[in-house]
Amino acid sequence: MREESNPADVEAGSGFSASPSAVLPDLRDAEDHISDAFKAHVEQAVEARDVDTLKALAQNLHEADMGQLLETLDGEERRRLIELLGADFDFVALTEVEETIRVQILHGLAPGTVAKGLRELDSDDAVYILEDLSEEDVASILVQMPAPERVALQRSLDYPESSAGRRMQTDFIAVPPFWTVGRTIDYMRETEDLPDTFYEVFVVDPAYRLVGAVALDRLLRSRRPVLMTAVKAEHQQVVRASDDQEDVARMFERYNLVSAPVVDDAGRLVGVITIDDVVDVLQEEADEDLRALGGVGSDEELSDSVTYTARGRLPWLMVNLGTAFIASSIISLFEGTIQKMVALAILMPIVASVGGNAGTQTMTVAVRALATRDLSSHNARRVVRREVLVGLFNGLALAVLLGVIAALWFASVDLGIVISAALVLNMVSAGLFGILIPIAISRLKLDPAVASGVFVSMVTDVVGFLAFLGLATFWFMWW
Repeated sequence: MREESNPADVEAGSGFSASPSAVLPDLRDAEDHISDAFKAHVEQAVEARDVDTLKALAQNLHEADMGQLLETLDGEERRRLIELLGADFDFVALTEVEETIRVQILHGLAPGTVAKGLRELDSDDAVYILEDLSEEDVASILVQMPAPERVALQRSLDYPESSAGRRMQTDFIAVPPFWTVGRTIDYMRETEDLPDTFYEVFVVDPAYRLVGAVALDRLLRSRRPVLMTAVKAEHQQVVRASDDQEDVARMFERYNLVSAPVVDDAGRLVGVITIDDVVDVLQEEADEDLRALGGVGSDEELSDSVTYTARGRLPWLMVNLGTAFIASSIISLFEGTIQKMVALAILMPIVASVGGNAGTQTMTVAVRALATRDLSSHNARRVVRREVLVGLFNGLALAVLLGVIAALWFASVDLGIVISAALVLNMVSAGLFGILIPIAISRLKLDPAVASGVFVSMVTDVVGFLAFLGLATFWFMWW
């Protein structure tokens, strides 16, 4: 982490002529990106150390806009912008930038500056910012914070990376069972140190074990003398801190939750998860699956270096190279047949390509269904049968078209029949293996999104070449 800055380095300068009262440029351009004019205005103010202008530019920026602005600046400009804004910089903007850029920013700031900024955030946002740093960097930041806040953040960081404990907010409102509705409302009105946003008030026993929860709408509609235990929800969905965040997101989706309490193994209330956290989880999981389907690292970002990006993509490309040799070896078995009829070499990529696309379609549906747990042992047979029949139907439709084109192109009805039959066989196999391969990988407790694509492509290539060249050899030898 960077050492503390000299305060003189961030004092306002006089080299920039703009003033807070000047007309500010539009924030976004026609493509909804940070406009070049706005960026240039910020860069000039940073260069001139014009704090007043920077504050005028940043005062109405949403954290998402500030995050996007930070991504457009270079490393030194980001650091200086944050230091010049000082207390006016909202560190929640760091949750809106890519991980690589966030780590670079944190490394460029003094631990004391980071600690001061994190103290103003909800605990879940603070944990999100800290979790990508090394243990040494985290320790140097936490030591700058008061003991209660330091302990709360460290406790959340001790939970597994993808667990509910990492996502939960440790700030919540909890009251004892003997409190009434009126006393709870008065407490919330008179207490200043409450969470900025909350949806429920939790009822806990003296050991802080969860008794129940009262939604704010029900609380405000109840009479003041009524006990909180009398108006708590009859059925409460509870999250354990050790639960996987994807399971938590699925629970929110199933039960249409806005928030849910988080308890430890002893049933003690330790935090709360809200819908905004779940939306982030859903987006992260969707991005991870999409990258995995393409053989890209789950944590790859646009800001990553060439070396890091290439290293993350290379392993599956090497696997793909190996499977390509398998497909090539199938072609070599029919070298003599290809030499006799050059048309086979021209047409055989069509069978493999169409089959590969069909297999990818089926695989995408299967991987998504497995991720959402819509595909299980209860409906696997029906879904497999459906995909095979879809492959057969589409294969027949395309086979008629391809067969006619091939027959007219090469003036050979026999060639049209052969390629039509091969296409149907490959489309059926694409439907079959496009779903069986993800299921098999999932049964092995591996991620089907990561490995399925390479093997489905291999199967469709091998079956396509084998079917077309094999049928051609048989047909023209005997007919």
